[in-house]
Amino acid sequence: MDDGRSAGAVLSEIRTVAETGSTNADVLALAADGAEEGLWLRAERQTAGRGRQGRGWSSPTGNLYASTLVRVRPGDPSPASLALVCAVALSETIAALGCPAVQIKWPNDLLLDGAKLSGILLERSGDAIVAGFGVNLASHPSIEGRQTASLAGRLWIHSAAELYEHLVVDFARWLAIWRAEGLEPVVARWQQQAHPPGTPLLARLSDGSSVSGSYDGLTSDGALRLRLADGDTRVIHAGDVFLV
Repeated sequence: MDDGRSAGAVLSEIRTVAETGSTNADVLALAADGAEEGLWLRAERQTAGRGRQGRGWSSPTGNLYASTLVRVRPGDPSPASLALVCAVALSETIAALGCPAVQIKWPNDLLLDGAKLSGILLERSGDAIVAGFGVNLASHPSIEGRQTASLAGRLWIHSAAELYEHLVVDFARWLAIWRAEGLEPVVARWQQQAHPPGTPLLARLSDGSSVSGSYDGLTSDGALRLRLADGDTRVIHAGDVFLV
């Protein structure tokens, strides 16, 4: 695997706008109009930013709000595993820019000192997958029941535009690795950048139930392994995961 910070893929178009409703919504619309893979869109501010499960995403000026387009190809690994690609690329970008303390929580949240630093939202329409990145760079929102953090004063860059430039390159490189080498190197790097094995976690599943256990790594296809109190292992393929 090439660990150089080269693009590794053709970047078709890099855009920035002052304001929009949602960069994900915009890129989905552009995809429907035939936009090519490699398109990126960043907004200085969003008025209708989206998180997972329909949650809103606070989007004041100064933070990063950016989305990119991936076109699924025959022979690609599972499209769901792009969540891991996004997390690895973003965490590497942030570490390289001066904050190696960032950790990944399954599947693609980034944490700083245990607090939520970023969110990544993947949405699909046909062969188009849009990956949206929200990173608390200058400030962080107040969310009831959740700790949040920002990168203010932690990086050697000073703007969302600079963070964007580096993320575009790192994501392209990891997307190329995912396509050429499969999921194995992505899972390996994800685990290197995750919270330590044994970290207590709570998984809230789509059926409304919850499972508590300790982090026990990922399966080969990127699912979360939870070690239960009785020693058994539970594999989680979908759900919201929280540090306990």
